[in-house]
Amino acid sequence: MSETGIRYEKQGHVATLTLDRPERGNALSKAMVEPVREVWRDVMSDGEVRVLVITGSGDRHFCTGLDVREVAETGTTTAGDGLAREQIAWSPLAHGVWKPVVCALNGLVVGGGLHFVADADVIVAANHVEIMDTHTSVGMVGAVENVGLTHRMPLGSVLRMTLCGRNYRMSAQRAYDLGLVDELCDRATLLDTAYAVADSIAKNSPRAVMLSKQAIWSSLGRDHEGAAEHAWALARVQRHHPDFVEGARAFAEKREPVWTP
Repeated sequence: MSETGIRYEKQGHVATLTLDRPERGNALSKAMVEPVREVWRDVMSDGEVRVLVITGSGDRHFCTGLDVREVAETGTTTAGDGLAREQIAWSPLAHGVWKPVVCALNGLVVGGGLHFVADADVIVAANHVEIMDTHTSVGMVGAVENVGLTHRMPLGSVLRMTLCGRNYRMSAQRAYDLGLVDELCDRATLLDTAYAVADSIAKNSPRAVMLSKQAIWSSLGRDHEGAAEHAWALARVQRHHPDFVEGARAFAEKREPVWTP
């Protein structure tokens, strides 16, 4: 178990954030808040990083949410008492991370661990994974991450998970059928599958990928006209980037493009 509760590694254009508290179900602690925020900052500032993969340590748990024993001892949570969403360390979107995030679910996902799932761009899960939300079972409100899930699967399914608490577990197959999970695989091939997705993303224009992600996520909550206009504005921005011409030239010359970092 690492001192910070996480491991952060880079290889080529892909970085990996591993939640690393297996003895506590990879639960989220106060000691992890600043290290995770530093990861978001590094991902966005390092021009070599194009995609981030998030997973958990071991085979049993991806993340069991907030460390409830820590809450019992201190009476406070990792998010503090403020209202700003940015106080929630676990959300890449809340921290302006427009580089793609691939979530590799290696085990049980609970409560606050759903922040990573709700805000990921692509979700890959091992067949044995189960997903549940225990907020109401421990006297807490299923809030930001639960709302985020309503953009990924039917409202009734989110409500059932939220309101039933620890009394309902959604299987990986059910999550896949509902569209929450994008790909199912065996545990042995989970990371290979996730990295294959990440590598395929990393081959494309980093700038175009980020703006495309921003256009799609930013459309949520807007009317169609407003969402389309914002997306078109981002597309116009890309026209002035070197990758816009390089992509066309590489296609015409039948070669691999050389993207601007």
